Amino acid sequence: MLLHVIARGKIGRSPEAELVDRYARRITWGFKVTELPDRGGTIPTPAATPVRTVALDERGEQLKSTAFAALLGRWRDDGIREARFLIGAADGHDGALRADADLLLAFGAATWPHMLARAMLTEQLWRATSILSGHPYHRDD
Repeated sequence: MLLHVIARGKIGRSPEAELVDRYARRITWGFKVTELPDRGGTIPTPAATPVRTVALDERGEQLKSTAFAALLGRWRDDGIREARFLIGAADGHDGALRADADLLLAFGAATWPHMLARAMLTEQLWRATSILSGHPYHRDD
C-alpha cells in the first residue's frame, strides 16, 4: 500500500525537512510526498484505487500508535492501494474536505505547525509500518 502525504506549503531546507527525510528513508512500504501551494493547487487524483483519505485536523480522532498501525494493517489487508494523508496550511482544511475524509486524525488537542505535523506524521507512519513488520514495540497496550 502506498502511503502518500499531501501537504500544503513548501518545507524547503529546514530541520522539519530533515526529520521527514530521516523517517521516510526508514519506511519500507511505498511512500510519497506531494507538496501543494498554501492556497490553490489541486490534490492529485489517486494513482491506484481503492484509496483511503486521512485529513490531519485538530478536531480529529487521537489514536495510539498501535491502533494507528492496526488501522493501516487492516486497510492493507482489505486491498486498499493508497492511503492519502492530507495536511492543510495554517488555516487547516475546509469543511467539505473534512466531510469527505475517511478519517480525521489529530496529534493531540494542541495546534501544531503544519511543517512539524508533516514530520510527526512521517514518524508515525514509520512507527506503524515497523509495528506491522513485527518490530518489538516497547509501549504495547
